[in-house]
Amino acid sequence: MPEKNKSSENSLLKNLPLIAGILGGTLLMINRLVTPTLLDSQARSDALGIILCAMLLLTSILARQINPEPPQSVVLEGQEGFELREDLSENLKTELAWASHLILSNTVTKSVIIYYQDKTLLRRGILGTQKDVKVGQIVERVIKTHKPIYLVDLKHYPGKIEFNYFPENVQGLICLPLNDCGVMMVATNIPRSYTKQNENWINGISAKVALTLEKEFKL
Repeated sequence: MPEKNKSSENSLLKNLPLIAGILGGTLLMINRLVTPTLLDSQARSDALGIILCAMLLLTSILARQINPEPPQSVVLEGQEGFELREDLSENLKTELAWASHLILSNTVTKSVIIYYQDKTLLRRGILGTQKDVKVGQIVERVIKTHKPIYLVDLKHYPGKIEFNYFPENVQGLICLPLNDCGVMMVATNIPRSYTKQNENWINGISAKVALTLEKEFKL
């Protein structure tokens, strides 16, 4: 069965209690309005029907809270690429390539940028048209505080405009400090998709990258 048809059927089954509750309540109201003489037996039947409709509606609401709709992915507006700064040492190029590969292959990340000492060292994954990183308020705060910032649903953040070096329609982003000289930024095409395990994994790799950069640029 095609995935689209299966998804439509699941959605219909999930909404069936809601549809039945609304339809039943509407029919009860119409029946009550067009009945000229209300009998005690009908009043009891109406009360029972209202309770049943309310239970159907409540069941639908609870089901949505227990099993919420998964966030929808988008196709990022950009071209896949891999760019490393040419003047880096071979050891550092290998380290950055290894780190970005691990993140892209083991998490929902679709794009990685490493920025250090006012230079863009790496861009990998789905790339935006803007190549140069211009430090905005969010990135500057991450560097100054040495604390990562998680923008799990980027469309709700007015400050997303500063990340114009990513594809325009990225849905989530994590910005991690690299010592006090730069950041590693990862972006995804699905909102609210970074799990705690993803975050721990990316944090661990960024710490390793930060240590390598500190040693390399002290030489």
